[in-house]
Amino acid sequence: MNPTVLLIDDSASVRLEARRALEPTGFTILEACDGLEGLERLEKSDVALIVCDVNMPRMGGLEFLEALVLKDKKPPVLMLTTEAHPQMLQRAKASGAKGWIVKPFKPELLVAAAKKITKK
Repeated sequence: MNPTVLLIDDSASVRLEARRALEPTGFTILEACDGLEGLERLEKSDVALIVCDVNMPRMGGLEFLEALVLKDKKPPVLMLTTEAHPQMLQRAKASGAKGWIVKPFKPELLVAAAKKITKK
């Protein structure tokens, strides 16, 4: 069975680009447009990895990470964002993020990180 990646980003084009990078390498993709929808999807699915943006409406990525700490399901999280502030990176790591990729991203870098984290 292919590992499932939950892509959480308010940009449909970023989700599409990430999907196009990951699906051909054997990942199953779920999508959410913000952290709240991401939490809903996570409750209903067996997710091996979450790829999450930082700045989104309703619930951003850092708030999502902090909410995830309280959940039973805690898949690894890879942040994929335009943000590169050291304080945000520290906050994300403190909440359990396994990596941080800055957009625009190289598809092969995302795939390599996803494979490493999921041990695929």
